[in-house]
Amino acid sequence: MLGWQYRKYSPDPQKSKFEELFSIFQELLIYSAGEVANAIQWLMEMDRDYEITSDNYGIRDFLDELAQKGYLSSDIDQNSLIPTAKMNVSLRKKALKEVFGTIQKSGHGNHNSRIEGKGDEYTSDLRPYNFGDNVEQIAFLESLKNAQINHGIDNFDLGYDDLEIRETYHQSNMSSVLLIDISHSMILYGEDRITPAKKVAMALSEYISSHFPKDSLDIVVFGDEAWKIEKDELPYLEVGPYHTNTLAALELALDILQKKKNTNKQVFMITDGKPTCIKRGGKLYKNSFGLDRIIINRTLNQASKYRRLGIPITTFMIAKDPYLVQFVETFTEINGGRAFYSDLYGLGDFIFKDYKRAKKKSQRK
Repeated sequence: MLGWQYRKYSPDPQKSKFEELFSIFQELLIYSAGEVANAIQWLMEMDRDYEITSDNYGIRDFLDELAQKGYLSSDIDQNSLIPTAKMNVSLRKKALKEVFGTIQKSGHGNHNSRIEGKGDEYTSDLRPYNFGDNVEQIAFLESLKNAQINHGIDNFDLGYDDLEIRETYHQSNMSSVLLIDISHSMILYGEDRITPAKKVAMALSEYISSHFPKDSLDIVVFGDEAWKIEKDELPYLEVGPYHTNTLAALELALDILQKKKNTNKQVFMITDGKPTCIKRGGKLYKNSFGLDRIIINRTLNQASKYRRLGIPITTFMIAKDPYLVQFVETFTEINGGRAFYSDLYGLGDFIFKDYKRAKKKSQRK
């Protein structure tokens, strides 16, 4: 069912007034695409309707504390308030908790492969020294112990047969590209699909950077064309009067991944509709009705190219129309990737599970 469900606002007694207002303000800031003035205006309207502040702590107090804590700064040229880098980090962490709430960080976020040799991390496994082994890998304490056992304490002699090497594991790094559809259909018919998509992207970005620091995540948005954005821009994305150029997004993602040195690569794509345009002869060829064969074939050819390069594409389709499902299934079969048909609230869990599977798969290479 479309629309919103309302209930009476009940403050959390364990939160301070600042924490309560900050959580609400963060949501409003995402909905306003980073327009602080609009978010403040909406917060004031909510206060008038629902009395979310108190006599001892009002909106002015909240805004002053936001500035003092470094979440907002002044843009002198524009005479306005803007979010700071600290605010951007807090939005990503909030999204991580909201979307991946059950994830617990463990260890340092590294992923060991089963390939032994000259790797990145030492293990507890030991083996005899072989000519050509790195001297830095010698387990000196164990080697000295072997020398004492083999030659006696009084006649100390350390030979090649006494040396032991500490094994290492290679790190299995992953390069990922996240594609986000910002075409007009993401807000069509009054249904807000872009806000949950942004939250998922923020959560994934924060999850990878905090749990897998050696991995990379590039973010691409696409409408009539495709372009790369930074993760600090995620909370403030806006849908435009665009068609859906899926081909451009896939071409840019492939260009990004081919520049990465590691071999483990993958693409996530969040979209709610079919491809409706491509660049043809330097001009935009578009068709919003049905599945245009020229557009579809070019897009499917790109999916096939990804398969030849061994790069899976995981598609999250926010639609269940039979002809859209048929297209996604064909696209996925040609690429050899995965597809999920989900409501907006299931996206985060699906992305997390799929990312973990991809990481585990890469460890077996």
